Parts: sequence; C-alpha cells; structure tokens
Amino acid sequence: MPQALPYTDTKPVGHADFYFAVNATFRFILKRFGYEKLQAYWQDIGTGYYKPVSAQWRDHGFTGVATYWRAFFQAEPGAEVAVHESVEEVRLEVKQCPAIHHLRENQREIVSCFCQHCFFVSEAIAEPAGMTVRVCGGNGSCTQRFMKRTAGMSAQSLEDIATAS
Repeated sequence: MPQALPYTDTKPVGHADFYFAVNATFRFILKRFGYEKLQAYWQDIGTGYYKPVSAQWRDHGFTGVATYWRAFFQAEPGAEVAVHESVEEVRLEVKQCPAIHHLRENQREIVSCFCQHCFFVSEAIAEPAGMTVRVCGGNGSCTQRFMKRTAGMSAQSLEDIATAS
C-alpha cells in the first residue's frame, strides 16, 4: 500500500496551531462568500487535495480507509480516536476531536458549522471510491461511518452533525 497520508512531514505529530488557521479560513469564507461557497471549498479539498487518498480507498477498500485514518489521527496532536474496520464499514469513534479541543483550550470562537467539514471533505474523498460517509455528533466527539455507496441510501442529514461552540 502506498504512503497512508497524501503529504510527507518530517515531524511525527503536526502542530495544533494549524487549527487556528483552519477555523479562521472557514470563518473568512463563510462571512465573505456564504455557506454554499464554504461547502464548495470543502468539497474541492476532498476532490482535489485528497485525490490520492480517494485512489487509495478505491484500490484498497476499507483497509485503505482504516490505514489512512489511523495514520491521520496518529499525526494529529490531542486526538483520541478509535478506528474500527469490518467487512461492512470503517467506523471512527472520535472521543476527542483534536481541532475542537485545541480551539476551546485556547478560547477561540469556533465557526458553528465547523464539524460539517468532516462530512463534506470525506464524502468528496469517498464518492469516487464507491463509498459514502455518515457523521453523527460533533462539537468535540462524533462517530463517522465509511460504507459502500448503495442505491436507495438515505442522504446525510446535516442536523445529525452538532453545531460547534
């Protein structure tokens, strides 16, 4: 299997202050251009930047999904996440979201729709691989389920994704 992450880094764990930039970017796009453009931005990240991840998921199935998320959260400072792989899905149990935790710890105002980016980015990665994602919870802890895309599947309800605060 190719490298699990679409980038290389010389340090084993990222720097949490990156979450400040992410939150500020979301806020800027939301205020300047509106929610639909923010949603498009998230989808563009998933289809563009994460294209190698999508190919890995297509080529390696749920093993590729699980491998990616294990490597991703291992490099995220403050993450408490369990990755469960079965023949039917990969389920992430995010006990402590590293971004929400760091933003709160530093008294930053979190963009209320922050947690929706997990759905829109991941869905854009999953779709070309014949998969989909469903997110439930948010605001610091959630469950994300990556499954094969099937006909008649219910769409993600954004109401299932908590408002961040």
